[in-house]
Amino acid sequence: MNSGINGLQLKGVSKRFGDVSVVQELDLTVEQGEFVVLLGESGCGKSTVLRMIAGLEEVSAGRIFIKGRDVTDLPPKARDIAMVFQSYALYPNMTVGQNIAFALEMRGVSKAEREAAVDKVAKTLQITHLLHRKPSQLSGGQRQRVAMGRALVRDPRIFLFDEPLSNLDAKLRVDMRIEIKRLHQTTGTTIVYVTHDQIEAMTLATKIAVLKDGEVQQVGTPAQIYNTPSNLFVADFMGSPAMNLIEGTIALENGAARVVLTRANAASISLSLPAMETAITDGQKVILGIRPEAITDPASADHNSKHIDIINAHVDVVEPAGADTFVVTHIAGKEVTARLRADIDVMSGQAIDFAFNMDKAVLFDPASTRRIA
Repeated sequence: MNSGINGLQLKGVSKRFGDVSVVQELDLTVEQGEFVVLLGESGCGKSTVLRMIAGLEEVSAGRIFIKGRDVTDLPPKARDIAMVFQSYALYPNMTVGQNIAFALEMRGVSKAEREAAVDKVAKTLQITHLLHRKPSQLSGGQRQRVAMGRALVRDPRIFLFDEPLSNLDAKLRVDMRIEIKRLHQTTGTTIVYVTHDQIEAMTLATKIAVLKDGEVQQVGTPAQIYNTPSNLFVADFMGSPAMNLIEGTIALENGAARVVLTRANAASISLSLPAMETAITDGQKVILGIRPEAITDPASADHNSKHIDIINAHVDVVEPAGADTFVVTHIAGKEVTARLRADIDVMSGQAIDFAFNMDKAVLFDPASTRRIA
């Protein structure tokens, strides 16, 4: 059986452990050369998906295709994939060079070819000076480079990364993200990468698949996932700080739509909405989603936007963050985070004006949790 996809395709893939369903009828297409990140909370099934692609876990239902070939029932060694684990999985008694060359040696590649391949990979990953060291003599970042080199030297059809940076400290994670991105840009290989870190996903991926409880919530580019989340879970999961989600009611006046936010001890807030393709009705209950960077001080507002509304509210908490200042206020019974300029002079308890860029707002249905506009 063949599929027309030149990269990787999962069709209706499910995984059950006894009566427990871990992955449910997952459909996913990864084109040749894409960098796809499987993103979700711990226990959502993303690593199980990766292990099924690798052949390390049996599929309960559905089919897996690599370069159009059905590999569902093939052993790992017949799938032409390479996997990089969180634990590095290096052989402690071998040197770096021997670790990288081991898979080639097992395939009967000549010594001259092995040495040339190891030299090429070591230069790509800037680890030539480490080739004669043992893993115990390496830092965490160096070990991860070696693990990547061992996968890269095989020139596989697909690279699989299972939370490869989770054991590294914050600075090293940033450095290794750059290395992995550079590796993808240099080699153009197809990568499927698992992480629970949405910053990792946003910076590395050409496409993100967000999972929850073994089901895909949304697949799209980082910009699509961030700016137009398909439901409340994706909206809340993506972004740091997360998207502000505020209960409101639609009001239609002379053909124009507004969202009204009720306040307990103050007048209601009425925010303008841009024209929407989806029909909304007067009095309809909605959840307004707006990112912190779309709420700022009036001087910093995007003057190209057509729908900027000014709201006066009291500052609860001020969080200086270097390049920005995050301010927390309360609106309609919810904590709302705004992203203001770094040098703004505000204090807790002060009432200030906040500029809401409603061109950047989205609406969700409280019942279904799906985005409606």
